[in-house]
Amino acid sequence: MRVTHSHENPLPPAGETQRHVVIAGASGVIGAAALAAFARSGGWRVTALSRRRPVVPADCAFDHVSADLTDGDACAALAAALPQVTHLVYAAVAEVPGLASGWQDAALIEQNGQMLRNILGPLATRGDLRHVSILQGGKAYGAHVHPVTVPLRESSPRDPHANFYWLHEDFTREQAARHGFSFTVWRPQILFGSAPGAAMNPVAAIGAYAAICRERGLPFALPGSALSLWETVDADLFAEALVWAANSDAAADETFNFTNGDMFVLRHAWAELAGALGLDPAGEAPNGFAAFFAEPQSQSAWRAIAAREGLVLSDLDALLGQSHHYLDILTSARLSDKAVPMVVSTIKLRQAGFGQCIDSMVSLRRQLSAMTALRLLPRSCDPDEWGGATL
Repeated sequence: MRVTHSHENPLPPAGETQRHVVIAGASGVIGAAALAAFARSGGWRVTALSRRRPVVPADCAFDHVSADLTDGDACAALAAALPQVTHLVYAAVAEVPGLASGWQDAALIEQNGQMLRNILGPLATRGDLRHVSILQGGKAYGAHVHPVTVPLRESSPRDPHANFYWLHEDFTREQAARHGFSFTVWRPQILFGSAPGAAMNPVAAIGAYAAICRERGLPFALPGSALSLWETVDADLFAEALVWAANSDAAADETFNFTNGDMFVLRHAWAELAGALGLDPAGEAPNGFAAFFAEPQSQSAWRAIAAREGLVLSDLDALLGQSHHYLDILTSARLSDKAVPMVVSTIKLRQAGFGQCIDSMVSLRRQLSAMTALRLLPRSCDPDEWGGATL
């Protein structure tokens, strides 16, 4: 176990027990946003568990523990060594290259289930946990294996397909009943965030595509012809909900869908995005994002950009993770050709007391700006650099 510190974790007032949140998968889209939200909320000690150190703004105070969640013995030792842990946000996930082939793979499903058991089990046994948040998503409704109804509600019976979501939920419920903590199950839709190297962050792929198109003198043309309807999730907005749930009785032992509150079609928004970035969207597009990034010219263009701009990551693959494959899935015809799109209801969450929302184009633009501020993308990918222009 290797622990590093970022500033000092604040001490609680005299006589108070400090709330200590552990964020597993802290380098991912949700984990990094959650880390920042808890660190900035005040009154929280924050411990980040992840193989890679999270890339977050410098004002976020946290401890980072480099952890392998597949190693049960190491997780047990880690849990025993931590100060009293009162809250857990579990945002870790194991994926395979290309993503989709692993979603129904029995071995990968079991690996993901074991990863949660490895950390939640020993933390729960200590008896200090008050609340746990776990993550699911649209696949909980089986939208990736069969047609679905509109809207999808949390009250629907569990969809009978193999998925690690059910392993996570069943174990969390069992541990909560045994050790007396509450939990919240979250089902966010398509995430917009600022984390690099993530499995599913379209912002990283869109930003890198914009930068390389500019560098290579290519049009900023959207690959494919899909008109897929998206419900998106701003990672920072979702992180606010995670903080809310940690403190709210209304979130105890509940399942919530989560979206920004609007609908979004990337193709319809593309011309506005191009205008905001000072790029021309007209012209011939590549066959896909993954194919474009694999081109030697794109790889060398990114290295040149990173060197010139002093970016954190000169390795394009390290920036993208699996996000370019995810974006190809989201823009594929197999999604837009569905007779019924996947649309979830968020009424339950609003009625429980969390009603914040954000326009999805505003979310996309602010996450591009966030990645620019973190020196993950060049300044030319910041819409504010172009005066926020729209068409």
